[in-house]
Amino acid sequence: MRRRHTTKHMRTILGVALTLSLLAAACSTSNDDASEQPEPEPSTTTTQAPTTTVAPAVVDVVAADYTYKGLPTEIEAGTTIRLVNESEAELHEFVAIRLPDDETRSVAELMQLPPEELAAFFPLVETVILAPPGAEGFAVEGTGTLTEPGRYAIICAIPTGADPDEYMAAAAESEGGPPEVEGGPPHIANGMFAEVVVTG
Repeated sequence: MRRRHTTKHMRTILGVALTLSLLAAACSTSNDDASEQPEPEPSTTTTQAPTTTVAPAVVDVVAADYTYKGLPTEIEAGTTIRLVNESEAELHEFVAIRLPDDETRSVAELMQLPPEELAAFFPLVETVILAPPGAEGFAVEGTGTLTEPGRYAIICAIPTGADPDEYMAAAAESEGGPPEVEGGPPHIANGMFAEVVVTG
């Protein structure tokens, strides 16, 4: 009896020990698995960051006798031109003409065209900025911003030696096209032209 009780007792102890060891192993594996589990994914419901308004680009261009200083050969669509005239006597302008996509000639080649052929591009003017001597310019056509991607001819067609006040008064009364005032050949004849590509 005693022996059977002892054997039974030993079996109970072994059974409890085996159960405890299995439980310990299960807990250990469970903890290891938990540590190896990836971090939970963040919630897909996110708070949107406040939007910020980025100011459009502004390019400062200096009009001189007879060139444009600081004018890049390439700018992004939406760039605004701020023109300053450093000349002491000559009125200058920034006329931006969007060239047709199929036009392959350079602006330098186009400037060699007869006036009537060159005038065929004038309806494609996107903006005109006038700048009196020693002053900052202001847009008289368009806004001074180049918005349409493409290739542009930049020209100054002011007659050489034209009286700035007379020209600006005539321009205010003009209903299209450059005003008729006394003066020599247009500034483009002195080399005041450039080519700009607007990207975007």
